[in-house]
Amino acid sequence: MDWDHLRFFAALAQTGTLTGAARVLGVEHTTVARRIQALEQQLGHPVFVREASGHKLNEAGRQLLPVAQAMEQAARGMEHLGQQAAAQPSAVAGLVRVGVTEGLGVQLLAAPLALLAQQYPKLSVDLLALPRLMHLSRREADIVISLERPKRATVVVSKLADYHLYLYGERQYLARRPLVRNCDDLRHHQFIDYVDDMLFSKELQLLAQMHKPVQYVFRSTSIAAQYAAVRAGAGLAVLPAFLADRDPLLQRVMPEQAKFERTFWMSMPEEAKGLLRIQTVWRLLKQVMAEYHAGLRPV
Repeated sequence: MDWDHLRFFAALAQTGTLTGAARVLGVEHTTVARRIQALEQQLGHPVFVREASGHKLNEAGRQLLPVAQAMEQAARGMEHLGQQAAAQPSAVAGLVRVGVTEGLGVQLLAAPLALLAQQYPKLSVDLLALPRLMHLSRREADIVISLERPKRATVVVSKLADYHLYLYGERQYLARRPLVRNCDDLRHHQFIDYVDDMLFSKELQLLAQMHKPVQYVFRSTSIAAQYAAVRAGAGLAVLPAFLADRDPLLQRVMPEQAKFERTFWMSMPEEAKGLLRIQTVWRLLKQVMAEYHAGLRPV
């Protein structure tokens, strides 16, 4: 279960209306509605009775409410720990290992995590920005950011951000090649992609959804290597917008048709949520992604 849904559930249970809960949480009422719907889908049954006057808890909702309140109390406790840590930097001590996809780790998270370690002199951060899935169960990392939502019950999971990917080409390469108006025109182009049998997540099987090249000009397990190959004018590739949109050499190709959305999920072991050093890093990652959210989902 995404425990963050319970925060929305508790607010709606308290206020009784979507607009009231939205006001408490500082979000749109449609966001509250989507969260409640997602929660009920995960549970397999409704937790509210919808009436003209608002939302009232049904029996299942009344049973769930103490759980949500306990989670809310725990969250307030963790916020208190964070406030203490801010007042006493020396209290945040030890090593935190963060496993993350390569593009996100290098492009967005490396600098903020390095600055965090400067803020807390006794804190050390290992950023494992690797083109493979890191496993919490094997203690490879304390916090993992992944493209697939973990399903283990002993893991705390939070949705970090949605992001977009597009098909990109280098501008001079595109000027030399036939114009791409539809998927059929892609047969005139060269392509860059992941190595199929070493792909660490099915969420990255994107290019084949619109075009299956007879031959790839270049493949790599590294998104940074693919990005470099596109910049060199070697061909077209699907790249994250937060990586490619900042580069003036690159241009989106068929932006309406060749558009994909994926989600970053952040997780940690249940037993780690009370550790101050991990909560400090967890909170920073949430903050960084919130600040960059507009860039992750460009218009």
